[in-house]
Amino acid sequence: MISSAQNTQVKNIIKLNQRAKARREQGLFIAEGRKMFLEAPDDWIEKIYVAESMLEDEEVMTKVRRFSWEAVENGVFRQMCDTQTPQGILTVLRQPSYELEDLLKEEKPLLMVLEDLQDPGNAGTIIRTGEGAGVSGVFLTKTCVDITNPKVIRATMGSVYRIPFFYVEDVVSLKQKLQGRGIRFFAAHLQGKNSYDRESYEDGTAFLIGNEGKGLTDQAADAADCLIRIPMCGQVESLNAAMAAGILMYEVARQRRG
Repeated sequence: MISSAQNTQVKNIIKLNQRAKARREQGLFIAEGRKMFLEAPDDWIEKIYVAESMLEDEEVMTKVRRFSWEAVENGVFRQMCDTQTPQGILTVLRQPSYELEDLLKEEKPLLMVLEDLQDPGNAGTIIRTGEGAGVSGVFLTKTCVDITNPKVIRATMGSVYRIPFFYVEDVVSLKQKLQGRGIRFFAAHLQGKNSYDRESYEDGTAFLIGNEGKGLTDQAADAADCLIRIPMCGQVESLNAAMAAGILMYEVARQRRG
């Protein structure tokens, strides 16, 4: 059992939690909690750390014993975690590697394109909501928050295991890559001509979601085939990025169900 915070494994877990560079170099990321462990694909799991207090949870331990794992003294385990109230299990996972085509397998894909999104909660919530709405995949510009950030991972509630994601240089280069694929780019924008529910999303659809504070860059908005707006009442000018994305994704789901 690991009983010292000076243990090299403990130090490395803390580094993986705190630094995107370490995660990138090692090709690993951390998922905390029982649900995140139980839903983790077997072939992603590198190693598991279990707090003393979790050792009697038979459902968890039955799966844990199939992999490389270590027990950790409760106080040390708390230091390893990114959360204030750890759930007693921490999974080290190999980062998945997706190709562009992994997001384009469906005949009429529904894609989210995130430009310079910085808030981990927003990114994770979009991935989670995307799974619920039937999204084919998520593109992120290289200026976005690191998708393996522990806060992003927690906010996905396991959806990160099932929704493919792919980093691109920028929106304009992505648009060029997808040329001729029958995918229309829609930008949620204050200058939108039509309300979002007046457009058809029956064919391949990509929604552009911009930075929380600044919105989409002019270049991204210009790359869109259509600017749409979400009508606002009162003095509200815009919605939270994840909320806006959710409204758009579920409009597509509604239309395609119909």
